[in-house]
Amino acid sequence: MTRVIVDAFGGDNAPLEVLKGCERAVRELGVSVILTGSSDKIKKCAEENGISLEGIEIEHTDDVFDIHEEPKEIIKSGKNTSMALGLQLLADGRGDAFVSAGSTGALVMGATFIVKRIKGIKRVAPSPVMPADKGSFILVDAGANTECRPEMLVQFAVMGSAYMEKVMGVSTPKVGLLNIGAEETKGRELEIESYKLLESSGLNFTGNIEARDIPKGEIQVVVTDGFTGNVVLKLYEGMGSFFSKKIKWIFSGAGKIGALFSLGKIKQFRKQMDYKEVGGSALLGVRRPVIKAHGSSDATAFYNAVRQAKRCVEGKVTEAIEEYVAAIAKEQTNGE
Repeated sequence: MTRVIVDAFGGDNAPLEVLKGCERAVRELGVSVILTGSSDKIKKCAEENGISLEGIEIEHTDDVFDIHEEPKEIIKSGKNTSMALGLQLLADGRGDAFVSAGSTGALVMGATFIVKRIKGIKRVAPSPVMPADKGSFILVDAGANTECRPEMLVQFAVMGSAYMEKVMGVSTPKVGLLNIGAEETKGRELEIESYKLLESSGLNFTGNIEARDIPKGEIQVVVTDGFTGNVVLKLYEGMGSFFSKKIKWIFSGAGKIGALFSLGKIKQFRKQMDYKEVGGSALLGVRRPVIKAHGSSDATAFYNAVRQAKRCVEGKVTEAIEEYVAAIAKEQTNGE
C-alpha cells in the first residue's frame, strides 16, 4: 500500500480541505496517509466536521511554515514546521511521497536539502501538467531556476519525458524547446546550445516550439528556464480564467435553450482547464516524489494531489529519471 505524507497545514484552506481530500483518498485510492501538524487541531477539525481519520496517521508538530518567510528558513528556523517534518519523514523512508500546498520556494529548498536530489541531477524543477487541445503537456521548469545552463535544460527534458511516460501514459513523448522561432539558430545562447545537446540526447526531441503553439498539445514536454516558464504558467492560468468568464458572458445572452444544448461542452472545457483536476506540480529531480499543490487547493485538489503522488510512486518516476540520467552520462563518457 502506498503511503503518502501530507502537510496538514499547507495552503489557504488548511486543515479542513486537506482532511476532506485525504479522507476521500484513503477511501477511494487505497492509500494510507500520514498527516503532519498539530494533532489537537487536526483531531478537533475532523470531529467538528464529521471526517473519519481511519487509515490516517498523525505526526505532531505545532509549527507551520509562514509563506512570507525566506525559503531557506525551512532548513534553519523552520525545521519543526509541518512541511519540514513531512519532508524529513519522506527522507527517512516513513512514506513513499509527500504533498504540500505551502510555500513553493520553501518546498523546493526543503526537497533539495532534506530529501535531496537524484544523483546526477543539478536542479529540482517544479513541473505542472497543463491542458491543451490534444491532451496535456508538462512545463519544465515552471519557476524555480531562473538562470540555467544548457545541460540543465536537457535534464529538464529527461525528467519531463519520464513523468509523461510513467504517470500520464504517453509513449515516447515529444520534447520541444521553448523559443522565439522554429529555426535552430533562434534564441539566446542558452537556447542555441540547448538545441544542440537535445538533438543528441536520445530523447524524442522535435525542435523549437513557439509559445503560440503550446496550446495545440502536439508537444508533450515543453522545456525552458524557470523565468520564462513561470511567465508562461501565469499567462496560461490567467487566460483560463479569462476564457471561463467570457464563456459565461456569451451564454448569458444566448437564452436558456442555447445554453442548455452547450452546457455539457462548457462543463467539459471548464474541467479541462481546472488545476484541481491535476492536483499539483511534481518537483522533478528529487529522490522521492514530492507534489506541490496549489495554495488555494480545496478537497478535490488535495484528493487529486494524493492520487498524483500515488501514480508517481507506482510509475517509478524517480527510478526512470535515474535510468535516463545514467544512460546519458554513459553515452557521453563513451563518446569522449
